[in-house]
Amino acid sequence: MALVSYTISLHDNISAAFPATFSNHGHFPAAKLTAVAVAIALPSLWIRDLSSISFLSSGGILMSAIIFGSVVYTAVFGGVIDDGRIPVLRLGNIPTVSGIYLFSFGGHIVFPNLYTSMKDPSKFTKVSIVSFATVTALYAALAMTGAKMFGPSVNSQVTLSLPKHLLVTKIALWATVLTPMTKYALEFAPLAIQLEGSLPSTMSDRTKLVARGLMGSSLLLVILALALTVPYFGYVLSLSGSLVSVTIAVTLPAAFYLKICWDGMSKFTRVANLGFVVLGCVLGVLGSFESSKLLVKELIRVHS
Repeated sequence: MALVSYTISLHDNISAAFPATFSNHGHFPAAKLTAVAVAIALPSLWIRDLSSISFLSSGGILMSAIIFGSVVYTAVFGGVIDDGRIPVLRLGNIPTVSGIYLFSFGGHIVFPNLYTSMKDPSKFTKVSIVSFATVTALYAALAMTGAKMFGPSVNSQVTLSLPKHLLVTKIALWATVLTPMTKYALEFAPLAIQLEGSLPSTMSDRTKLVARGLMGSSLLLVILALALTVPYFGYVLSLSGSLVSVTIAVTLPAAFYLKICWDGMSKFTRVANLGFVVLGCVLGVLGSFESSKLLVKELIRVHS
């Protein structure tokens, strides 16, 4: 579902990058160009070397930095004078927002691969802390900047709210288009490794590579079809976060830690982790329900 959200983002931003092209031809040309972009990214799913995949994903980090810099530049020099204001807290939106927030921290599935591919795995904890702290600071700064500039009228992706005439907006849009293309291989890697491990040992490496590539290609085509069928970034992102990321990032880590280290835990640690398990379950259920309801309402509205 994360890759579906990435592909929806690609579609939305590639449409915004060519507004004159798509305004006269409707939705279909944008879908065709999205398919071309996905096809360009398709060969990356055939890569087996994790270091090469990591190098490719580092392009995603560069794109994220460009997007952040573009938004901040627009806020400072772009002449956006709308002093948007939003309420500090909306309790009714917490289930939906929690899914979106935790989606951004749901990369735990690739942690084992990152750990084993590190030159010095003993530094994994330090790297994780620095990475999470940096990302949290950037997310907070980006969210506050977007809210300050556009208020409640901000789009689900802030790049779509930036002034269309600015060059920096074009740069941000293309950076957002390229970001998903750098992430497909990294997100697919854990599944590919699991697949290769389940194949018969009598298979040649070439045959395993073909099987891996065909599965990845088929999966990406399904993701493309889903993204074009349900192109509602905010709702799909929230549903992905509530349904998957909350479980991966909150519930399961705390539950496994309790299971493995129960006897050696202090009372406070036990209570804290039990609290995380309960909180994760509550947010997951409520967030999935609310996001699904909003998504269904949007589908009914569009097709009615």
